[in-house]
Amino acid sequence: MKPGHGEIVLAEGDVDVPEQEAELIAAFRRELDAGMWAAVPTQAPGGRREAELVKSFAEVPRDAERVIFFPRAAGGAGR
Repeated sequence: MKPGHGEIVLAEGDVDVPEQEAELIAAFRRELDAGMWAAVPTQAPGGRREAELVKSFAEVPRDAERVIFFPRAAGGAGR
């Protein structure tokens, strides 16, 4: 997802097909290299939606339906 744009599909594929997995890994890496954060949506008790931050493709559960990318916050302390 990109702010102001809704959901945009960056890549789709089956992690059990080596060529498709390689494409998914490359798309994941491109987003991280562009400074994005990555998160995998999860279901919390009571139906509340949450997400778990991931820092590498290996941390994405094999059965995840999607990974959400979002920009890091600008600025910071001490400025």
